[in-house]
Amino acid sequence: MLDFIRFALSLVCTAVGLFVIISGVLGVFRFRYSLNRIHAAALLDSLGILLMLLGLIIAEGFDITSVKFLLIIPMLWLTSPVASHLIGKLEVTINEDLPKVVAIGDPEAVAHEKEDN
Repeated sequence: MLDFIRFALSLVCTAVGLFVIISGVLGVFRFRYSLNRIHAAALLDSLGILLMLLGLIIAEGFDITSVKFLLIIPMLWLTSPVASHLIGKLEVTINEDLPKVVAIGDPEAVAHEKEDN
């Protein structure tokens, strides 16, 4: 009975993680604007991979492989926001048509960002 519960939890985590990953990939290809694509990729990165790894940990049981999977999760959570921020900052600094594409809440901050580079 315990194996069935472990299998069911693993299946649920993996299936939901797969759904989030597929949704994120579709968002990356469907959205036109790069900042929207960054948002879709961040969801794919953080939630989808977390659920997939949790499903693998539950299916495998707790051993050295599970510890390695658990070490991957904080690494992704630390590096993904930094990469997304750098890509977004690059978009703000080089896109001259930014006000035409998206509503800017603080135009002075965008102008200041462009002056720094």
